[in-house]
Amino acid sequence: MSVKILAIESSCDETSAAVCCDGLILSNTVASQAIHQRYGGVVPELASRAHVQNIIPVVTAALSEAGCRLSNMSAIAFTHSPGLIGALLVGAQFAKSLSMTNGIPLIAVDHMRAHIIANLIDEPKPAFPFLCLTVSGGHTQIVICRDPWEFEIIGETLDDAAGEAFDKTAKLLGLPYPGGPLIDRYAKLGDPNRFSFPEPRLPGLDFSFSGLKTAIMYFLQKRGNREDFIETYLYDICASVQSRIVTILMHKLEKAAKETGIKDICLGGGVSANSGLRRAFNLLGEKNNWNTFIPSFQYCTDNAGMIAKSAYYKFLRHDFSPINVVPSARVNLQLNKV
Repeated sequence: MSVKILAIESSCDETSAAVCCDGLILSNTVASQAIHQRYGGVVPELASRAHVQNIIPVVTAALSEAGCRLSNMSAIAFTHSPGLIGALLVGAQFAKSLSMTNGIPLIAVDHMRAHIIANLIDEPKPAFPFLCLTVSGGHTQIVICRDPWEFEIIGETLDDAAGEAFDKTAKLLGLPYPGGPLIDRYAKLGDPNRFSFPEPRLPGLDFSFSGLKTAIMYFLQKRGNREDFIETYLYDICASVQSRIVTILMHKLEKAAKETGIKDICLGGGVSANSGLRRAFNLLGEKNNWNTFIPSFQYCTDNAGMIAKSAYYKFLRHDFSPINVVPSARVNLQLNKV
């Protein structure tokens, strides 16, 4: 009998639902929230309200696209952590209600683990063990994946994430939300060597981006007519900042690969959609003779497809969740940090 899972993702400002059958994604529906653009960032209360409005249409669309009925589901999965607590609660409570009223098992999924598992959705797939650099708005990690259930963090950010450095730079430059994709677009038109920004001298495999964010802020503050300067050199600033963020990530990843001897290397997380990062990652892979893997764009940003795939592996181990499971805003990977 086939295993069919309905998954719900609501960790931030994307309401998403997906259906998978025996690990194959049949549908992956996403509803975005444009309202946050006017505030220059995600407003948690508004995000929660939008999830309430979107969740029924999104789940209905996902089931329809997959050609499935709710009664056919083997399990209901949802994002448990991390994320905005109000947003997480909407998805969790909806999943619980479906589970209780239909007598279907419940599976809680960690959002960061799902970003890594996204590399196992489509062919070609990495072989175990593999390394994954997970880069998102709130997290930056290097993880050893020994199998679909055993992960080990060997490096992570000590303060801010790479995605925050992109977002903060976009705000300083006066770019509208979401600013990360705009920096990526403008960077293609600029000179990455026009301006120089520092790389943290941090031993080991951990990251730090708070100092870079401060350096960019002081760099702009020292320009007399800041608005004119930004207008004149916008493309070069974006290219230079993006280049530095990417080199920081690549230097640590290359070090991790050398220390572990692992040759199958993956990217994951929302920032892995950045074209500059993807290009640098593939070039570094060619240089070091790695087997490189990046999820398709639809599985890079927040989506329920990756939640469904992660839940499928949990289902195989009968790793179900009690109905009283409580979502958490914090990372809860249950991994060992070396």
